[in-house]
Amino acid sequence: MTATLSLEPSGRCCWDEPVRIVVRGLAAGQPVTLRSSLHDEKGTIFRAHARYCADSGGELDLTRAPALGGSFVGIEPMGLLWALEPVKPFWRFLKRDVETPFVVELEVLDGHEPEGGRLLVREVHERHFLAPGVRREPVRTGRVRATLFLPPGPGPFPGIIDLFGLGGGLLEYRTSLLAGHGFATLALAYYDFDDLPKKFNSRNMEYFEEALCSMLQHPQVKGPGIGLLGSSLGANICLFMASFLKNISATVSINGSGFTGISAFCYKEICIPPLGHDMRRIKRAFSGLLDIVDIRNDIVGGYEHPSMFPIEKAEGPIFFIVGQDDHNWRSELYAQIASERLQAYGKKKPQLISYPGAGHYIEPPYFPMCPASLHTLPKKPVIWGGEPRAHSKAQIDAWKQILTFFRRHLRGTQERAFSKL
Repeated sequence: MTATLSLEPSGRCCWDEPVRIVVRGLAAGQPVTLRSSLHDEKGTIFRAHARYCADSGGELDLTRAPALGGSFVGIEPMGLLWALEPVKPFWRFLKRDVETPFVVELEVLDGHEPEGGRLLVREVHERHFLAPGVRREPVRTGRVRATLFLPPGPGPFPGIIDLFGLGGGLLEYRTSLLAGHGFATLALAYYDFDDLPKKFNSRNMEYFEEALCSMLQHPQVKGPGIGLLGSSLGANICLFMASFLKNISATVSINGSGFTGISAFCYKEICIPPLGHDMRRIKRAFSGLLDIVDIRNDIVGGYEHPSMFPIEKAEGPIFFIVGQDDHNWRSELYAQIASERLQAYGKKKPQLISYPGAGHYIEPPYFPMCPASLHTLPKKPVIWGGEPRAHSKAQIDAWKQILTFFRRHLRGTQERAFSKL
């Protein structure tokens, strides 16, 4: 009997959707190795593999069969994606051109040999970043440099501005996926892109106000308020925006701090002084890589520290998502301080989810974890924290929580049905 490899949904799906992987036509109890691989846009190969045994009927269903070893163990239906690792060290998994898919190659090989045995069957699976009908529109309005994504249908739609952290440029993959869930989303660049400044200028926060106004004035964006989503430095910018700008209905901070960094954050005549850091506090981890988790100056005075943003002024609710093993900075501590500040000023206790085993880069579902990569501050690779399996579970849950939060506070979205594993 010839082995077959079936995928559900077949052919293509969006990156944040699960896929069911089933191998049929094997011998009863046959040992096999499943391998996955893809090339990113820079040509770097990512690979994962796992060893399995078919059931008594010669079938292998990854929703029921445990992996016996390899890149992961246990029942992990999506393990062949989230466990992908780059051949090149310190390389982060990113998608820059959302109009093209990642093509994942899946192979089934006979036996449990380290390099695999005879190839039994091979299939390719396209994972897209634009759901059917989602429209992509470059934005060049005034100083604003961004990309707007609009869901299918007449609109208007609830709006979200999406911001990433250090690194500059324009990343669209999270923004485009969100648009597939019924939101008008803006991927906003703020430095090192097009004609924007080469370095981030935290003393020119009026740029973000201009982006907010541009979004609110768009005929396809449903007011009166919009949502903000940011990670790392992007989360800090979102928290700063929510503290000073009107018409922000909901804010999600992924591993933000709520404090300034090496420089002051300024809006008009108001400047929040820099928290500062000490590079002498850099440690060397057991792996030999740098650990920067403790380089920021201590938060003397807790929520009354002058370098903290006045988040109690935010018009809408704030949702804090943190990885307990974040090694960029102590996100969990900062979120707890933020919660204390909001309550001290008479606000409701914010929603805060802290994920054990999750590191700094909490991405959309099934993104491979980035354990270490180059940091612009020490200009060397640093560890970001996280344990792959726990980090993957956190990403799946955080995505669901983000969508639920925005649906609750930004009216007018409908949930898109996914297949269930």
